Amino acid sequence: MARKQTYRKRFTNEIIAAGGEAPVRKPREKRPPLDPLIQEPYLEGKVILIDKPVHWTSFDAVRKLRGLLQIKKIGHAGTLDPLATGLLIICTGKFTKKITEYMAAEKEYTGSITLGAVTPTYDLESTPEQQKEIPLLTEEMLRKATEPFIGETDQFPPVYSAIKKDGVALYQLARRGVDVELEARKITISSFELTEIALPVVYFKVVCSTGTYIRSLANDFGAALGCGGYLSSLRRTRIGDFNVEDALSFEQLEQLISQ
Repeated sequence: MARKQTYRKRFTNEIIAAGGEAPVRKPREKRPPLDPLIQEPYLEGKVILIDKPVHWTSFDAVRKLRGLLQIKKIGHAGTLDPLATGLLIICTGKFTKKITEYMAAEKEYTGSITLGAVTPTYDLESTPEQQKEIPLLTEEMLRKATEPFIGETDQFPPVYSAIKKDGVALYQLARRGVDVELEARKITISSFELTEIALPVVYFKVVCSTGTYIRSLANDFGAALGCGGYLSSLRRTRIGDFNVEDALSFEQLEQLISQ
């Protein structure tokens, strides 16, 4: 089962279990043909900056734009987890050739880490467990604990990730209960700054290389403090020279296309 289907099904089941109503899926409407004058620049090639909302997968975003623009040659430059928000680069036409270049660019994130528990996915896609009391942690101790993560380090990716083992995504193997031996990967974290401390939550800004899992960083940071931790929110604010401040919501883009 694909990640998108699994995520949506799980998310819907959680809403129902909490006493809520399942999201109502709108029936698909056949869109009228797009004005060729509007469509042509996208067919030729454009870079679109999207501010991805929470609970959307990166594929959801591509599929939405494929429908709005009525084009086939389109893709995104770097996955953003469903629970994360922020900058998603989507390329069309000839700019799809630049996807690899954009994916390799330095990235900046902001978010929060909740201390005192861990989760199997290292974020809130799974339930916090192994609750622990947070030791007396001063601001100085917390800031000092970020230092070993700065620079080039070896990082183990989450078991629940899209990295493939023998052609199968790790998250699919993990959900089947298959034990997978993870391999550490070289990453570079240029900056790991704590922007606010409100225990059990600490807020951060991270500048890092491609391939860095912020979920793993949250888990490793909690482990270094001896109390565990998981990623409780995440927003991607920059990819290379592209900034989320210049990104559009889907509503804004739809209005732009329909003008």
